[in-house]
Amino acid sequence: MTRPTTSRSALSRSLLAAGLLTAALTVTACGDDDPGTAGSGGGDAAIKVVATTTQLGDFAREIGGDRVDVTQLLQANSDPHDYEPRPQDLREATGAKVMFVSGDDLDSWSGDVAKQAGIEDAVLDVGQGRPVEREGGHEDEEHAEEEGEKHSEEEGDEHGDVDPHWWHDPRNVEYAAQRIATKLAEVDPAGAADYRARAAAYVTKVRALDQRLQRCFSAVPAAQRKLVSDHDAFGYLAARYDIEVVGAIIPATTTQAQASAGELTALARTIEAEGVRAIFPESSLNPKLAEAISQRTGAKVGGTLYADTLGPEGSAGATYLSSEQANADALVRGFTGRSTGCAS
Repeated sequence: MTRPTTSRSALSRSLLAAGLLTAALTVTACGDDDPGTAGSGGGDAAIKVVATTTQLGDFAREIGGDRVDVTQLLQANSDPHDYEPRPQDLREATGAKVMFVSGDDLDSWSGDVAKQAGIEDAVLDVGQGRPVEREGGHEDEEHAEEEGEKHSEEEGDEHGDVDPHWWHDPRNVEYAAQRIATKLAEVDPAGAADYRARAAAYVTKVRALDQRLQRCFSAVPAAQRKLVSDHDAFGYLAARYDIEVVGAIIPATTTQAQASAGELTALARTIEAEGVRAIFPESSLNPKLAEAISQRTGAKVGGTLYADTLGPEGSAGATYLSSEQANADALVRGFTGRSTGCAS
């Protein structure tokens, strides 16, 4: 398999940063009524928090409560891999006490925003040091901190890029919740007890989700748990719940990659050989390739999954907890051919 190529170069990122600063300086005096950036939280005394992704925005709101005013840069159904920051993002980030980023190059563009807004010291990579980490296209690896196991950067380079979709394993979200609470307490000591309590309550919900999903997937015969999605975004979920990743239309952990015609042909043959029942599109990507491969192989187009982003308010994927449940329901329907998912 040929290695997928990415579409954004270092030069384009530099130009983006320069253009972002110029545009922000140009329009700041004029103001902006664009409601595109999601915000929430308390009043004038609330801590100003910026979150890059929809998942981090959800976590920050859950743990921060009324003590934080959360600005979420990415909107529902937006692809974080190829997002280009807007001048409004720079203005919203300026003066933030905390900026939560997902890490592992998923939101690498956030570095430009933080630098231009002068808040580089406020950035927290929420996924850094997480208990479960995997490489793109490889088995999942548990750090097993109690045993002191560590994986060096050199080891990672030998095997492949780190998969940035860490939230699809709920154990990593437990870790993220505690990490967010600790950072908020650092900048707002008066709210430390509240942040800890809210994080603990949220972790209880995350653990309940994990248990539901384990029961749900274990009820599906192993031979039917075969996953093909738009891109390689579900390695953590697959490893956690014993699902076989047969392949992906974009054979990479980033949507900036492109599959060759030969790779798509090989994928179609594998789908036929493995008896894959469904191909799952993703909410932030065009489903046309999934539909085309479905027509070629006879596998059905399954329910749309929330891979890189949550859904809009009011949708089944509006929160992290509901999006993971919706994903599980869609997967079970696709795996089994039933009209019902986990919740039924």
